[in-house]
Amino acid sequence: MFHINFLQIIDILGTFSFAVSGAFFAMEKKLDPFGVLIIAFVTAIGGGTLRDVMIGNLPVGWLRDPTATTVIFVTAIGTMFYGQWLKKITTTLFLFDALGLGLFTIIGIEKAMQLHFSVGVCIALGTITASFGGVIRDVLLNNVPLVFRKEIYALASIIGGLFYFLLTRSALDNDVAKIICILLIFTIRLLAVKYKWSLPAFYVKNGG
Repeated sequence: MFHINFLQIIDILGTFSFAVSGAFFAMEKKLDPFGVLIIAFVTAIGGGTLRDVMIGNLPVGWLRDPTATTVIFVTAIGTMFYGQWLKKITTTLFLFDALGLGLFTIIGIEKAMQLHFSVGVCIALGTITASFGGVIRDVLLNNVPLVFRKEIYALASIIGGLFYFLLTRSALDNDVAKIICILLIFTIRLLAVKYKWSLPAFYVKNGG
């Protein structure tokens, strides 16, 4: 029972983190309250919805459990009211987004493991769960999705996922392994931005 409750806690924290992140992005674009709610919603559930559709877990999770929608709604409203105070902490948006990345990577991997997919598929679904809500958010806000830029983003999920599978094959408690994986992804993302780590970019130069 503890194992299930722990996953539920991770899911709620991830939903909260991405809802805050999405609300902040929408507020930066000066969207109205309805727009903020929509962006918070798609950021928090977009990746999980795509994952559930891909694995045939229908109806998708948030349609069967009202917890996610409640968390998103309350979080978005709270962010709109207290956003100006929170923005005094300049790294708030980034930290919530990085935390959500780690939390939802684990959720996606665990969902895939329950269906006995291969390691590669599990990591891919974890990365999709963690990243594609942000992709939908960025498309709706007319931004180039963060995952398609040079920054280390989806790669952090992949590295964390690989490390998680290594830990699950050790004597370490599974819940402790989850926490370590989440912190690793969060740390990689943090260091990548601080030290400007990035993947090489290949551009086609214009002639003339």
